[in-house]
Amino acid sequence: MTIKLIAIGKTDNKQLTLLIDDYIKRLNFYIKFNLEVIPDIKNSKHLSEEEQKKKEGTLILSKINTTDALVLLDENGKMHDSVAFSNYLQKHMNSGIKQVVFVIGGPYGFSEEVYKTANGKISLSKMTFSHQMIRLFFIEQLYRGFTILRNEPYHHR
Repeated sequence: MTIKLIAIGKTDNKQLTLLIDDYIKRLNFYIKFNLEVIPDIKNSKHLSEEEQKKKEGTLILSKINTTDALVLLDENGKMHDSVAFSNYLQKHMNSGIKQVVFVIGGPYGFSEEVYKTANGKISLSKMTFSHQMIRLFFIEQLYRGFTILRNEPYHHR
């Protein structure tokens, strides 16, 4: 199985990028992982929230294969603790799905088309975090999930 994380907009903070890269390197020890960044929509100041979500949604959906499991990182999604999330990952691996695609939306969330296409939604917290921070948090949780599945000590640090 492959896991892909799609995110809108690049990460500007160099320290954050270094941490993300470190966790990606660690994660690739367990599973094939790709982070795909969709550039910010140009001239978004001239678009309504709905127009921006639709444009981002079209770009997101263009990166999805019909055989992918699409999971949105959404504030209204189901919350898991780290052990439950590792079990969630294991279920996907056992299902025979070739690729699970997690998506971090733009500043206004997802278009209706993306919601309709999604196979599920998960939430990392009831709190709001920057899109750049969520990348690090989510990739770290993926890594943590795989260390839990392998009974490695990282989770208990």
